[in-house]
Amino acid sequence: MFDSVRDDLRATLDEIRAAGLHKPERVIDTPQSATVNVSAGGRPGEVLNFCANNYLGLADHPEVIAAAHTALDRWGYGMASVRFICGTQEVHKELEARLAAFLGQEDTILYSSCFDANGGVFETLLGAEDAVISDALNHASIIDGIRLSKARRFRYANRDMADLERQLKEATEGGARRRLIVTDGVFSMDGYLAPLREICDLADRYDAMVMVDDSHAVGFVGPGGRGTPELHGVMDRVDIITGTLGKALGGASGGYVAARAEIVALLRQRSRPYLFSNTLAPVIAAASLKVIDLLESADDLRVRLTENTALFRRRMTEEGFDVLPGDHAIAPVMIGDAAKAGRLAELLLERGVYVIGFSYPVVPQGQARIRVQLSAAHSTEDVNRAVDAFVAARAELAG
Repeated sequence: MFDSVRDDLRATLDEIRAAGLHKPERVIDTPQSATVNVSAGGRPGEVLNFCANNYLGLADHPEVIAAAHTALDRWGYGMASVRFICGTQEVHKELEARLAAFLGQEDTILYSSCFDANGGVFETLLGAEDAVISDALNHASIIDGIRLSKARRFRYANRDMADLERQLKEATEGGARRRLIVTDGVFSMDGYLAPLREICDLADRYDAMVMVDDSHAVGFVGPGGRGTPELHGVMDRVDIITGTLGKALGGASGGYVAARAEIVALLRQRSRPYLFSNTLAPVIAAASLKVIDLLESADDLRVRLTENTALFRRRMTEEGFDVLPGDHAIAPVMIGDAAKAGRLAELLLERGVYVIGFSYPVVPQGQARIRVQLSAAHSTEDVNRAVDAFVAARAELAG
């Protein structure tokens, strides 16, 4: 049977490559950091890393690593079970309490990833008599999570509050028992922020709950790094926050739902990704506690990230590149053509700057881009070198 399937799969893969949409995986043989060794064509080389979600540079922070070593000796390697059987340690409960306090929520529940967290919310909270109203550019995990529920589905244009109100009216007039608005706090392909204050105002008007996936914000957005609800002054008005430990908060893995106490309590009883997946490794939980300590004790990493982001965006704009507006550490450099974006990324790698070209289906057709991600681990020299590499690579591409 597989012989015939193999031919179909190979044809599909050939089509992907011919369209310039193939996504190669490059191997690094160093820890995740501002500088990594990347195997390119079999030849490893040291390059500047501008494509990781390591926003605060904590993936190889010595205090985080030390906390992980200590936890490995104290708590062991893995739990080998799910939470309700024998998969809960004190370190998991401590992390949940710290995250809830940090995010201004009543309780938190840990998941193996934020993809699982988003996959476990909607089916648990919403039935066929309910409605979920989702931003059109929400992350794939939100889309897949919504698909698992029987709730009626409404979609509003990205950050369009007039369209959101139209969808809320339709859901309300259609008799929806519960209405849940869900949005990314930061849209990962654009670096744009959701207008949370306006969303919360509409939620109050139409008696809806608000859920925010803040994976690309928690740790460095807002005065205390508590994410987009803090930035917009609505921490007490957001009902559910989902997020990850795999980006700014150390860069390992794991996700969470921080929410009203009753929501978290129900998720512990009925959320399938929580009930049927192994517990987060204790070493990650302990290292994440150290990350929260670092975030609460100083803001130097957030300040440095802000400065690096402003420098890159300013210099790239001065050099004539089309960088989507904003001040987030995600700085998309718009190229348009998928093949050109992929080729530009290759030329940049040759010049010692590791970035990735994004194209359809990750972004819409004709909107291919290089998504540059700044880090607090980058120096001013690193940022300037990256801009210079962009200028040189563009010249070669044009020639």
